[in-house]
Amino acid sequence: MIRFSPLRFGLSALAVLGAFVVSSAQIERLTLEQMVSKADNAIVGEITKKEVIRIDHPVDGPELYYTHLTIEGRSLIDGILDTTVVTFAGGFINEEEGVWNSEAPSAADTKIGNRVVAFYAFSENMGGDLAGNALYAAHGGLYRTVASRRGTVVLGRGEGYAIENNIKLKGLDSRITAIDKAQK
Repeated sequence: MIRFSPLRFGLSALAVLGAFVVSSAQIERLTLEQMVSKADNAIVGEITKKEVIRIDHPVDGPELYYTHLTIEGRSLIDGILDTTVVTFAGGFINEEEGVWNSEAPSAADTKIGNRVVAFYAFSENMGGDLAGNALYAAHGGLYRTVASRRGTVVLGRGEGYAIENNIKLKGLDSRITAIDKAQK
């Protein structure tokens, strides 16, 4: 017979709670069609600026950190040339001031000079009364591109992401435009 001591019971309860928290903290699984319908736009271009800001807010709390990425490129919805600032939670101002966010894109993905595809939606309040274009689905909304002899390729992220597999930019561009037209 197994005896449950208060310590064993507490550890078991903590394990169940931990499993619940981990299972509920996942990025939204989206198809490309769902991503296009939920995002306001998608841009392909080069990250030209990266800035981390801190907001101390009387209601939402102190030390809210956000990263702004300036992307110069072209809309994949309508083809218009644009410079867009896309924002996500987390980031570091310096080595000691900032916060890590497990749902944020990696530092390697957000380097200045990277060519990316980013899906975003405007938010009136991301926290701390910050309004702007929020990167949709956290790191699930940012995809790096690579140039190849056969054209630019958008790097897929695997099952459950809007772009699961590597795809030529030209093909992705056509698909996004067609999806957007069909949804209007």
